[in-house]
Amino acid sequence: MHTILPGCWVPAGLHLSSDLKRAKTVTGPHLLPVAWNLLAPAESQEAYCAYAIIIMALFWCFEALPLAVTALFPLILFPMMGIMDAAEVCIEYFNDTNILFIGGLLVAIAVEHWNLHKRIALRVLLIIGVRPALLMLGFMMVTAFLSMWISNTATTAMMVPIAHAVLEQLHKAPEDKDVEKGSDNQTFELQETSPQKEATTLDNGQVHPVPHGSLEPKAQRTQEQLRFSQGMSLCVCYSASIGGIATLTGTTPNLVLQAQVNIISKNANVVNFASWFGFAFPAMIILLLLAWVWLQFLFLGFNFRKNFGMGDEARGQQKAAVRVIQTEHRRLGPMTFAEMAVTFLFVLLVILWFTREPGFFPGWGTLAFSNSQGESIVSDGTVAIFMGIIMFIVPSKIPGLTQNPEKPGKLKAPPALLNWKTVNEKMPWNIVFLLGGGFALAKGSAESGLSAWLGDKLTPLQSVPPPAIVCILCLLVAIFTECTSNVATTTLFLPILASMAKAICLNPLYVMLPCTLAASLAFMLPVATPPNAIAFSFGGIKVSDMVRAGFLLNILGVLVIMLAINTWSIPIFDLNTFPSWALTNATHCLANATAPGP
Repeated sequence: MHTILPGCWVPAGLHLSSDLKRAKTVTGPHLLPVAWNLLAPAESQEAYCAYAIIIMALFWCFEALPLAVTALFPLILFPMMGIMDAAEVCIEYFNDTNILFIGGLLVAIAVEHWNLHKRIALRVLLIIGVRPALLMLGFMMVTAFLSMWISNTATTAMMVPIAHAVLEQLHKAPEDKDVEKGSDNQTFELQETSPQKEATTLDNGQVHPVPHGSLEPKAQRTQEQLRFSQGMSLCVCYSASIGGIATLTGTTPNLVLQAQVNIISKNANVVNFASWFGFAFPAMIILLLLAWVWLQFLFLGFNFRKNFGMGDEARGQQKAAVRVIQTEHRRLGPMTFAEMAVTFLFVLLVILWFTREPGFFPGWGTLAFSNSQGESIVSDGTVAIFMGIIMFIVPSKIPGLTQNPEKPGKLKAPPALLNWKTVNEKMPWNIVFLLGGGFALAKGSAESGLSAWLGDKLTPLQSVPPPAIVCILCLLVAIFTECTSNVATTTLFLPILASMAKAICLNPLYVMLPCTLAASLAFMLPVATPPNAIAFSFGGIKVSDMVRAGFLLNILGVLVIMLAINTWSIPIFDLNTFPSWALTNATHCLANATAPGP
């Protein structure tokens, strides 16, 4: 084996140039000749495309360049290699899935901008209560629900400070004067303050950032309180990742899947908002409940009387914690016109998504906007962008002209629900480029013939039972996503998995759907996903704590995914048949087009 990079080897059997053999290390800029030397003997479009994929995979794994910059490589490489025209590559960077991503984020930014997510969170917590077990369940339910619609990172950044503020009061004596007065808790303002960080060293020797206003009380907390705090931090970050899988726009890998399927099926509307929700939402609920039981056992133990707050002292502490939530809820005041308008538009968006083309009855997209084949010509992205534009028009106050304080004597119209400055600050443009790069890679693989070549090489897998293949692949993706961006993981894996499925005459969705969900099972390391890093900085959590909690949760996640793909997803996506849209480069499966898939 020849060492190319730390943790990256090239099999000794492959041809390496003499210059490369003499090299001891290869840094980011030298990755290009490394991959080229491996593929130089086979100067074909398939080899050229494989070279581009290897280069981008290495750059993504080692972050030699920012992820979004690496995603721009196909714009240069594919036209120069003769794989695709430049105009065709550019289209992939702003296709329908990216439009859906941008439109969904416009609505999410409006929800976040007007603090509607905070009002929802506090209201639900007041309803559920603050008994330890129910408090953990309440935070997990709220976080998962919010993560279905807005960024997992934004949801975690809001919910973790609220969780620790409640715990702070729950661990204080009930006669605390500040609590009795219902004084403000500055912790709730953490998500509104400057994102500046300072470094601190834990007893495990690791240095990580801790936000200003850290919640460590002056008196040393008991081990029991510390474990509850750790459990609460983990339950929030885990439920943010779990909740994101429930909707098509909840997390980016879901959109990567939709785009990859659209490329294979020539936009046959195989995966839309309604079909994905029917598949992923039950899996999310089951995994969320299993995570709650596991975290409760790990950090609270199975003491029913204690976990559900039986006892006079516990009741007093619960009242103190409730007062904190009530105080913060009162500070929000009554719902403003802007909040009501955003709520209405958000609910309308969800209804339009579900009813556009639900599958079990004709949707409004088919009835009102159909082509000559009777298919809907509007997409979920069309609806999302439409609602986003409406939010730039609808005023944030009851319509009416008011005096302009800056220019006396002149009238001023109320501002709209959204403005471009807010959108520009909060829109993750890097993810838009990252998605586009993945879509360009998938298109290039199909155009160059690399997908067909991979499929031919994977035909021996036909003798392996499909459930075994899916289980192994889910475990592999779940491990890979702990160290690499989940977007990069799905971008690299899904085209290969689609080729493999077509090669063995297996419905591609039977492999692609579960592996997409597995890409969100990043529970073991702080660097695996931003919500994990946020929780790690708050709860005094050691890496070993996160690994111990996340390992079993990863196993449970794979088991839930296997349950979903082999039960209720079969009628939703017709997984028992090999679809006609997947017959391209798979004509040998034509005789099996009606044979059982899984």
